[in-house]
Amino acid sequence: MKKESIYLDTSVPSAYFDSRAKERQEATIKFWKEIVPNYTIYISDLTEEELKSTKDEKRKNDLMDLIRTFKILRINSEVEELAREYIKNKLLPEKYINDALHIAIGSCNNISYIVSWNFEHIVKVKTRRIVKLVNTIQGYKEIEIISPQEL
Repeated sequence: MKKESIYLDTSVPSAYFDSRAKERQEATIKFWKEIVPNYTIYISDLTEEELKSTKDEKRKNDLMDLIRTFKILRINSEVEELAREYIKNKLLPEKYINDALHIAIGSCNNISYIVSWNFEHIVKVKTRRIVKLVNTIQGYKEIEIISPQEL
């Protein structure tokens, strides 16, 4: 049987090493141990780029090591177009285009779940509703947007 797929935005691997939010870090480590092995995990070139911008060299190396086995999805014109549709439909302001791109990458690649700790822009009811509406209009399947604790 084919495994379901998960797309991780930057907030999830980042939380693995972020001891400032201990409860979130513990939940992320538990997610990595108990959930990740049961799914096909994807990140994007955007996720990789954002993680590579980490200033602390040890942390950056730890992050790169953490994601090294995941499949990388590329941003292309289809993804950019869908992200612009999300912005046009008031999902997010233009300045948060990267968050729209994360969602579009998952949608364009038929990912089962987008997993994020970003409760401000991604994991929220308004986002789920607009993404469902835009994806339906644009011919994409519905996608679940959840936090690591929901799997």
